[in-house]
Amino acid sequence: MTKFIELVVNGLSVGSVYALIALGFVIIFKATEVVNFAHASLLLVGGYITAVFHDDIGFLPALAAGMLTAAVVGMLVEFLVLRRGRTSDHGVLAIVTIGVDILLTTELVRRIGTDVLDLGDPWGSQSVTFAGITIPQTRIAALLVATVLITAFLLAFRYTTWGVAMRAAAEDSETASLMGIKLSRVSLGAWAVAGALAAVAALFLTVFPTPGLDRNTSLVALKAFPAAILGGLDSTTGALVGGLIVGLTESLATGYQDQLHFLGHGLSGVAPYVVMVLILLARPAGLFGTRELTRV
Repeated sequence: MTKFIELVVNGLSVGSVYALIALGFVIIFKATEVVNFAHASLLLVGGYITAVFHDDIGFLPALAAGMLTAAVVGMLVEFLVLRRGRTSDHGVLAIVTIGVDILLTTELVRRIGTDVLDLGDPWGSQSVTFAGITIPQTRIAALLVATVLITAFLLAFRYTTWGVAMRAAAEDSETASLMGIKLSRVSLGAWAVAGALAAVAALFLTVFPTPGLDRNTSLVALKAFPAAILGGLDSTTGALVGGLIVGLTESLATGYQDQLHFLGHGLSGVAPYVVMVLILLARPAGLFGTRELTRV
């Protein structure tokens, strides 16, 4: 039972980080109806800046610099690439983000090389033991920080002018534009927020027990994509639930790998995608996604 509780807590912690990343996918999709495949490279940008500057300016200022840089890069991608694209086809624009991701990731991988970068977090490898359950402090910090950020976003999304504008644009962009809402500003803000959240997620993806930031960190970030899909790409609640489902699935599959050896090695890497497929078979729009009705 102790092992199970530890796995659940770890799964919820990792899942909350995946929810941050999935929320970035959802924010951009709601604002632009484009699936942003460059999101993993935004995460790598934020993590790299934090790792490079934490020795010189301290951990918190470096994290703030990483968030700001990732937000600015996201805004530049929207302003210089997507907005200048001579097409309104969202599928084509999604493919363009794949090209952007390749360019950004290639440059960052060239800079990182074979190094493993430390982001300078204050928790180190310390753990907390309670009732025989040992949990790394980084996992607790990830859960708390992600909870605060997601709650803040959901409140802003519901009660602020920006949130109302985004909801209106997501509901009916043409009507929202006629009512005076500037869709370009909504889109720019969405990319900025998604980039900042990705930078925070980069921190908790690379702290203990992970060795640090390396050239493969962006691949780890793609585990959050099933979270966004199975929750529903147009649902902020779905991003949260999907992230927790993926985190729990991965944690339990890793912890009980020996008992599930008949399914083969590396089950934890495949399990989130299996869950995603099973859910999509039952609910093609995701758990909380909006179903499209077609008149026949």
